[in-house]
Amino acid sequence: MLGPVILAASRSDRMRRLVSAAPVTKPVVDRFIPGETVDEVLPIIQDLTDQGLELTMDVVGEDITNPAQAEAARDAYLELVDRLKPLGLGARAEMSVKLSMFGQALDGGHELALKNVRPVVEAAAEIGTTVTLDAEDHTTLDSMFAIHEELRKDVPQTGCVIQAYLFRTEADARRLAENGSRVRLVKGAYKEPAEVAYQQRHEIDKAYVRILRSLMEGEGYPMIGSHDPRLVSIAQELARTAGRKLDEYEFQMLYGIRGDEHLRLAAEGHRMRVYTAYGTDWYGYFMRRLAEKPANLRFFARSMVSKG
Repeated sequence: MLGPVILAASRSDRMRRLVSAAPVTKPVVDRFIPGETVDEVLPIIQDLTDQGLELTMDVVGEDITNPAQAEAARDAYLELVDRLKPLGLGARAEMSVKLSMFGQALDGGHELALKNVRPVVEAAAEIGTTVTLDAEDHTTLDSMFAIHEELRKDVPQTGCVIQAYLFRTEADARRLAENGSRVRLVKGAYKEPAEVAYQQRHEIDKAYVRILRSLMEGEGYPMIGSHDPRLVSIAQELARTAGRKLDEYEFQMLYGIRGDEHLRLAAEGHRMRVYTAYGTDWYGYFMRRLAEKPANLRFFARSMVSKG
């Protein structure tokens, strides 16, 4: 399978330089990442919301090596909040954050990440929106869930992400559903060992459905993070069976992937949120998008050939 190979490449400085230097890379990256600055993405936000879609905004970047970089990440999100405020979009434009950007992997990282992310969460709440904590590799999750629980004491709408391929996730989902949390369920996009994660696609898909059923039957707010048409249909059926109204769950898909499906679901009355990333440190995000779905890799490969 190519996925693990691509994920390994996402951590390679040599591959980063090679891919970044390729002339074809920028046009392909632009499909997934529509800008590098707030000024570049504000028109995208306005356009998508005008079409009846919602967004979650991600300032890309993960390789934080010192506290100053973590503070810069915090400030980038605070700038985003300031620029969203006059748009008056409220919860239609929320934010997604990776705690690694806020210093989680540094010495004293748990406390540092909580310190840096809290003002972002509080600022988001002041303009009527919220923040979702993205899941990263399995070694970071206990810290992420603890920070999520702490933040919800003051801002209960703070969300988090769980990954279907991890063995632990069914138990995590039950706990979060009982707590009334906002939870985005994804398949998972990190290279995880067989000791902690399913390795076969059919096993991951079955786990996804089991976990999604638990979320739909619980007290929280499920967010279905998938482009898989079959899982989208299953999610709709599980929602109906659980008696959920259309505003009691939502679909989330990546910017640049299945745009027609975004509009179709919104036209049917579903809440459809587009995960929209921006920033200059795009490499790791881009490589995981290639690893997640063979079609993404084929798209990049065709572009390399046609532009070469």
